[in-house]
Amino acid sequence: MAHSFGTLDGLGEGYGFRKVRKELGVTAFGVNLIVYPPHYEGFNHYHDTQDELYFVHSGTARFEVDGEERVLGPGGLCHVASTTPRKLSNAGDDELVILVVGGKDGYVERDGHLVDEADVDRRAAFGS
Repeated sequence: MAHSFGTLDGLGEGYGFRKVRKELGVTAFGVNLIVYPPHYEGFNHYHDTQDELYFVHSGTARFEVDGEERVLGPGGLCHVASTTPRKLSNAGDDELVILVVGGKDGYVERDGHLVDEADVDRRAAFGS
């Protein structure tokens, strides 16, 4: 299948990991949702080769990375290199939902192409 759709609720219930990659058939990188209850203390961990990018969907996350502590709310982002120990916890009174994307081997350069040539000028002007 060349595409798939899903929702947070469609990936399961309760606290813990929700396997986005498996459910949506993603093979190019790792991706999961994590749902923590209020004030849940996470686990200090690292990876052998996989960097991780965390996106705070809802709630308040506390990241402890390399001696630094940072609290991020909805829309917050944190990137951690593979072998750097990190701990992610719920610093708030509400449920915390985090999207985690993992991968290795870096950027593959710009390889995007517009399908419709009529979009070239509109795309060039977007965000400028």
